[in-house]
Amino acid sequence: MYFSDLGVIALILATGFALYTIVVAMLGASRQRPQLVASAKRSSLVVTAFLLLASLALVLSFLTHDFGVSYVAQHSSLAMPWYFTAAAFYGGQEGSLLYWALMLSIFSAIFVCTAKRVSAPLVPYVMATLMGIEAFFLIVLIAVSNPFVRVAVAPPDGNGLNPLLMDPGMLVHPPTLLMGYMSFSVPYAFAVAAMITGRLDSDWLRAIRRWTLAAWSIQTTGLVLGAWWAYHVLGWGGYWGWDPVENAGLLPWLTATAFLHSTMVQERRGMLKVWNLSLVVASFALSIFGTFEVRSGIISSVHSFAYSAIGSYFLVFLVIVIVFSLGLFLLRLPKMRPEQEFDSVISREGVFLLNNLLLVGIAFAALWGTLFPLISAAIRQQTMTVGPPFYERVTGQLFAVLILAMGVGQLLAWRRTSSAALWRNLSVPLVLAALCALILPLAGITDVAANIGFTVCAFTAAAILYEVWRGARVRHKHGESYPIAIYMLFNRYRQRYGGYIVHLGLVLLAVGVIGSHFFQIKQDATLKPGQEVSVGGYRLVYFGNIDSHETDKEIIAAQFAIWHDGQLQRYIYPGKTFYHNFGDQPASQIPITTFGVNDFYVVLTDWSGAAQASIQVFINPLVSFVWSGGLLMLIGGIICWWPEKRRVGIKNAIARPTRETDGIKSSDISDGEMVV
Repeated sequence: MYFSDLGVIALILATGFALYTIVVAMLGASRQRPQLVASAKRSSLVVTAFLLLASLALVLSFLTHDFGVSYVAQHSSLAMPWYFTAAAFYGGQEGSLLYWALMLSIFSAIFVCTAKRVSAPLVPYVMATLMGIEAFFLIVLIAVSNPFVRVAVAPPDGNGLNPLLMDPGMLVHPPTLLMGYMSFSVPYAFAVAAMITGRLDSDWLRAIRRWTLAAWSIQTTGLVLGAWWAYHVLGWGGYWGWDPVENAGLLPWLTATAFLHSTMVQERRGMLKVWNLSLVVASFALSIFGTFEVRSGIISSVHSFAYSAIGSYFLVFLVIVIVFSLGLFLLRLPKMRPEQEFDSVISREGVFLLNNLLLVGIAFAALWGTLFPLISAAIRQQTMTVGPPFYERVTGQLFAVLILAMGVGQLLAWRRTSSAALWRNLSVPLVLAALCALILPLAGITDVAANIGFTVCAFTAAAILYEVWRGARVRHKHGESYPIAIYMLFNRYRQRYGGYIVHLGLVLLAVGVIGSHFFQIKQDATLKPGQEVSVGGYRLVYFGNIDSHETDKEIIAAQFAIWHDGQLQRYIYPGKTFYHNFGDQPASQIPITTFGVNDFYVVLTDWSGAAQASIQVFINPLVSFVWSGGLLMLIGGIICWWPEKRRVGIKNAIARPTRETDGIKSSDISDGEMVV
């Protein structure tokens, strides 16, 4: 028996148990039979076990070079290192779907093991929804896109991975982004369970907060890793090109970010119930849309798979999800009346609502730009593409207002903020932002749009740091050193101060985007040995080309020396790698050297023998801020997600409200979060 045979059997059995779980969970809920619900829990764990077995079978098929399996032959070869061979598991359509199903089963198992913390009536419906999604993927895997299909005659060697995937980023970006797509299934399952049972109070929101934070953090990591991969692999000098597949990954992240903000309004004020439910459903629907878009081939993208009939299955599933969710939504709409009304626009909930509108506006713009070629082809019989200028012009302004609102919102109180308190809280950040606006032109930054962007970032960063300093100052007055005071603030009020870290990371990322967008320097040159080109104060001296051959590839590299201020900085070797099975699709070898806050980025575009090379040279300022900002956002998300001792925090805060910050009342403290 081959490993592939074991994999097929495991998929079939997993499908059977997934369907059994759906039926038994629904029966247990409708007839109030706890033993049936317990059986459904055990059955879902069996699904996880069989999917682990199927995934192990596919990985072993790769590692043993079983080229009788069509998927293995298409995506691996004998010359590939073992780690790329194992990673080829998710390198193609069939394997990525199996990985999607595997991770969903693991998340479902985690839910089952932690279900005691969830309201009992919700549990069977959450399981049934998760297994319903699982069953769809398993049926597609068995009937349409089976990774274990064998060929009549096994070839002696396989094709190997696409050259763009032969990179360390292959080991981290695809699995993280696929996991991010999948992880929005759990919040959606909670939303479905809440609508079916009619339990639409704040309990279901509290139950899914950490699940949504986990999904958001995973998706954040996937997006940042994707930008990093594009930056050092694709060779166009950038990291985000508003490609349709890039947009597809951003869409659920935007709606999930909006949900994480508006859920606090519902928990505290009983408002935005309809909005929150819509955002949860939208996040899952957009994650399925992203999966459909990559696999349908209807939208041109460097990231998408070739056209496949599987796209129609995902389209039908997406329609079913939308119609089913909309039906439940309309059924429970009378129960979702707000418990309170907005007291004032100048309040924290008012800014949260503005943030939500901005985030959804950005998501709509990205979705419209992605779908517009299809819409134009259907209506006008002419395909019209939407390029980066559209996204930058529309979303750039929305992001600027969003970052500004982030800074203002944390300085406002719930319900309403008096003008005196507003001015007192805004004065320090405004002064620091004004100083930034005055200093930037003196430093030679004369672009008006860039100055506005940097000033907005300065205001929000100042507001965040000012809030942290105010809290630490009060604790310091009561005998704690500043490091201990800051630690205690983050330890006791993780949701609030973890959010500050996320916001600070977004500001840092925005600074990197502004710097690299407005001040990038680009120059083309064709050189012969001994010639040089000067770019941005650096000299690039060319020595010649090196042509080397390995078992499965040929590497052509140009040798350069970088000089700055009369000193040799380093030698670099931009080049192209030609894999024998993908001769017409080379992979770029791009040396990226960082000098201070500038990236020196060189791409070999053409060559002639050993004595001529054509290159593109980019000086990209502040790109390192993009990566550090993304890392800071992830750290903040983990801090928000990490369990906190809420009761102790609430009790201590109410007993000593003035020890945390000036003027805080016990009525302003809820769920372990201190608010101003």
